[in-house]
Amino acid sequence: MSLGTISLGTTFDLLLRGGRVIDPSAGIDGIKDVAIRNGKIAAVQADILPASAREVVDVTGQLVLPGLIDTHAHVYQYVTGRFGVNADMVGVQSAVTTLVDQGGPSCMTLPGFRHFIAEKAQSRTYAFLSAYLVGGLEGHYYPNLYSPDCVDIDATVKAANANRDLVRGIKAHAEIGGFARWGIRVIEMAAEIGRRADLPVYVHFGQLWGLPASGTNGEDVDTILTRVIPLLRAGDVLAHPFTRHPGGFVNREGEVHPVIQAALDRGLRVDVGHGSHFSYRLARKAIAAGIIPTTLGADIHGYNTHVPAPKGTPGEHVDDENHPFAGQAKFSLVQAMSSMMALGLTLEQVVPMVTSHPAQMLALSDVIGTLRPGMEADVTVLRQKPGRHILRDNEKTEVVADSLLQPVFCLRAGIRHDAVAPILPQAVAA
Repeated sequence: MSLGTISLGTTFDLLLRGGRVIDPSAGIDGIKDVAIRNGKIAAVQADILPASAREVVDVTGQLVLPGLIDTHAHVYQYVTGRFGVNADMVGVQSAVTTLVDQGGPSCMTLPGFRHFIAEKAQSRTYAFLSAYLVGGLEGHYYPNLYSPDCVDIDATVKAANANRDLVRGIKAHAEIGGFARWGIRVIEMAAEIGRRADLPVYVHFGQLWGLPASGTNGEDVDTILTRVIPLLRAGDVLAHPFTRHPGGFVNREGEVHPVIQAALDRGLRVDVGHGSHFSYRLARKAIAAGIIPTTLGADIHGYNTHVPAPKGTPGEHVDDENHPFAGQAKFSLVQAMSSMMALGLTLEQVVPMVTSHPAQMLALSDVIGTLRPGMEADVTVLRQKPGRHILRDNEKTEVVADSLLQPVFCLRAGIRHDAVAPILPQAVAA
């Protein structure tokens, strides 16, 4: 047989055979086989002899990608109240191999996140450390916890530097509620933390529920972007560009802020932060203006995803009709990929948003986001279901997708996890 550097005596543990392999960082897009040995990628090439592997999985007609990376998760379960969900449910059980918790842990609570979440999860789990001492608690109920007095720059920098294996960035909020109370001071402090720790700052844009609106104390939501962006550095991340709430990339006149393109030109990145903020209506306007996101975080949390649990289960989902996103059902990172394709982006544009680009954002391109031989075997297998499918956002806007991506399984360090998460949505035909 002709297998390049693979000898006749090679034995693989697993062979994924006949799928369409897309690995943007390696420049691969074609029908290939992926061989796994000892939990690592051993080879990616065409026509590897099936007899060379102990187990062969036929993935003909399916997509084989580097393990998906969700850049916006909320998985500090129990500690962040109803916000935090189970890491493996949004991770490997949804065919996502790597998660980045956005602002759940703080410098105070990071040890608990490491011990109870990151070390226990089968999904690879990182964090962007909250700029706030309290981290990602349900702050819309306790807004005074998010004042400048509740930010400790020195302590947060110290925690980030002492935990570089886990902490890959800093999470901050630039929204009208905070500005109306305290002005720009909190985001200035977060930017200083990022500079001193030399980590990217991930900035939430868009009004948060239950907090003061534009006009309070003379604050104008449409000025926030122009005031915050000059504080940021290349590599920092603008999140929720397509939010349905005031304060995103599209102003109240329906125009894309002119500062956005200038920010991208000097190296800032854009993360979709899909979740309940996402608006197809506004996303269309921004994409038409040439704003293509760098990364695609799902932003799944307990307020926008119904998580079934037996009665009496600790931390079970509470169907609180008064919470801001009551009535939400099911969602996944793969569904977010379908959302972007329904807006006219191609599969080839979307795959890097969940593989090579987030690996670069996390400064982990030598660890995740590719199928390069020698890397840990983090692999995601999807099916692309043809037909016309309805997708709906929280504004009740519907779009019709020509095909729908659905997770099948993933490998995390070579171990298979089927896509069985209870939050995975079912296709709705048009």
